[in-house]
Amino acid sequence: MKLSIRTKFGLGMIFIFLIIVVLIGFSGFYLNKLSNKTSAILKENYLSVVYAREMTDGLSKINQEVTSAFLEKRKFDKLLLSQELEQVNRSLQIEKNNLTESGEDKLVGNIESVFVAYRDSIMKSVNSASTAEQINYFQKKQGILTAQLLLLSQMNGKAIETKTDDAKISSKNALTGITILGSFCFLIALSFIYSFASYFNERFSQLYNGIKEIVASNYGQRLYFDGVDEFSDISVLFNKMAEKLNGERTRPDELTLDFSETTEKDEEQSNIEELNNLLIRIKNIEKQAEEIISKVESKN
Repeated sequence: MKLSIRTKFGLGMIFIFLIIVVLIGFSGFYLNKLSNKTSAILKENYLSVVYAREMTDGLSKINQEVTSAFLEKRKFDKLLLSQELEQVNRSLQIEKNNLTESGEDKLVGNIESVFVAYRDSIMKSVNSASTAEQINYFQKKQGILTAQLLLLSQMNGKAIETKTDDAKISSKNALTGITILGSFCFLIALSFIYSFASYFNERFSQLYNGIKEIVASNYGQRLYFDGVDEFSDISVLFNKMAEKLNGERTRPDELTLDFSETTEKDEEQSNIEELNNLLIRIKNIEKQAEEIISKVESKN
């Protein structure tokens, strides 16, 4: 199958693009996995700790108001207690929908049952003066709720530590995997780029040197390129051109040789003609000399 240089270059760019896509996909997969674990920590366990703290703060304010009202011998601040009890109940209901750890559902159920009894007893005592027994009861229930909320907070805090350590391990594994894959892809890309560049550099260098030899009148230069691309076609055309130039160079030598031989023949013919003319003149001189001698003898 004949592949043009443009096609090879395009395939090379697609290959590099695929390597980049693999790296991005692999990195995205691990980052998404790590992000999901981090989000789970924030959404689930951290929020449970926040809700436990809010409920503890609300119960503390309620207990403070109850104790202050008893010591000051006044009625409870109904509005304050209603607001705080409502806030604690709201946080409790949200926490019921955010159960993630083993045993957390049972613990939250106990907290709800104790809180309901605590809330009902306080609301019954709002319109009447509180007694020492009621205050002791409220403080006892508040202590139970505080201890259970502390346990809830510790449970989720421990889960945060465990999941954070797991996220750190996943992060290290992801970093190791990305490093190995990145190094592997880098070596592949580097090898491909080197081979790709060497392929073209070698052929361009041979073509350049071949043209230099032709310019220097070395018409015996030939190019031989492997493959079936444009370089192979160029080598065929180059070799034909070199053969044609080499043939044109030999023809003037033959013409020069023929001209030299013709010139030598012409010179020999000219010498022969001059020699004949000289002999003719000598014969004429001899005849004239004989005539002069015969005239002199006749006078004597």
